[in-house]
Amino acid sequence: MKLLIAIVNNEDSALVSSALSHEGFSITKLSSTGGFLMVGNTTFLICAPDDKVQEAKKIIKKNSETRAHVNPTTASFGSGLAQGDLGKEVPVSGAIVFTINVEDVDKY
Repeated sequence: MKLLIAIVNNEDSALVSSALSHEGFSITKLSSTGGFLMVGNTTFLICAPDDKVQEAKKIIKKNSETRAHVNPTTASFGSGLAQGDLGKEVPVSGAIVFTINVEDVDKY
């Protein structure tokens, strides 16, 4: 048994959630915020049998997309903007998935 912790961009959250549920995965959704770009994410907790882990990862990958995000600079806070202070465009991954071994699962 594995626990997948999938951090997904909020823009992809509904598609990922729907696709995982449709395929019979039990999921828990948590709201989260990224530390670098400070934008909203959804963290999914997914418990999956070992033979279903790759299927879950494929679903997440298929329904998450890499996109560009403008990261504002701190120069824009309170002092007005100078030329070039509008921030830089950085690529943002659609999802990050951690896979953890689970020794035991109890449902009550």
